[in-house]
Amino acid sequence: MQQLDRVKATSVIHYHANIHKALKYAVKIDLIDSNPADKVERPKKEKFVANYYKFEDINKLLEVSKGTHLEIPVLLAAFYGLRRSEVIGLKWDAIDFENNTIVIKHTVTKAVIGGKRETIISDTTKTKSSRRSLPLVDFVKERLLLLQQEQERNRYLCGRCYNNEYDGYLCVNEIGDIISPDYVSKAFKQLLRKNNLKEIRFHDLRHSCARMLLANGVPMKQIQEWLGHSDYSTTANYYAHLDFSSKLLSADAMLSGLGIEKTKSSTY
Repeated sequence: MQQLDRVKATSVIHYHANIHKALKYAVKIDLIDSNPADKVERPKKEKFVANYYKFEDINKLLEVSKGTHLEIPVLLAAFYGLRRSEVIGLKWDAIDFENNTIVIKHTVTKAVIGGKRETIISDTTKTKSSRRSLPLVDFVKERLLLLQQEQERNRYLCGRCYNNEYDGYLCVNEIGDIISPDYVSKAFKQLLRKNNLKEIRFHDLRHSCARMLLANGVPMKQIQEWLGHSDYSTTANYYAHLDFSSKLLSADAMLSGLGIEKTKSSTY
């Protein structure tokens, strides 16, 4: 419990799970008689409360990010609710301009390996459900086609100086280097401060996407599929408290059942 002075309860629970697993193996191979981690009382998991942007906030963010390295990451995270790893991992071969689809199937993350923070490129997603196909809408399609042209021009201008290691990725800079996850988080924070926007995490664009979908009456099951959650309960636990439209329907149903007429001034 002393760890709670420096880290959150969720981190302590994670530490305990790893230690418990190691000690469980020690019991299995007869190094110890019992698992002492069984007797440790874990803290209660803190309820996560995300920050959200409204439509007007998203519109302003899209405007101020134009022309920066964050333009494409912000666009994809806000509109499609992609995770940071999914945004940076998106490749051109996952985009079908003829059939207007985007397939989420690659990720780029950061991890500490051997004491060094390394970029991990993977052709797999977080979970099986995270691999999903989404519609390529016109305004996103137009911007991505322009991005293709920009990358071809940069490759031509830089010549041998261009880094071809990350050919095929959308989120690269002018000389072909992939945009790192750490850069996205840091630059996003700076972008918000510079433009006097409410400070949220980059990942909160994903939550904002879910909020806007709910506000427009999209069913929770469809939101689960849009975001690529592994099960319905994950989506419901995160966003059920935002589903005000369903509460209005419930209120109307109660009024109807009780034979009470709804007045125009009802705001419940």
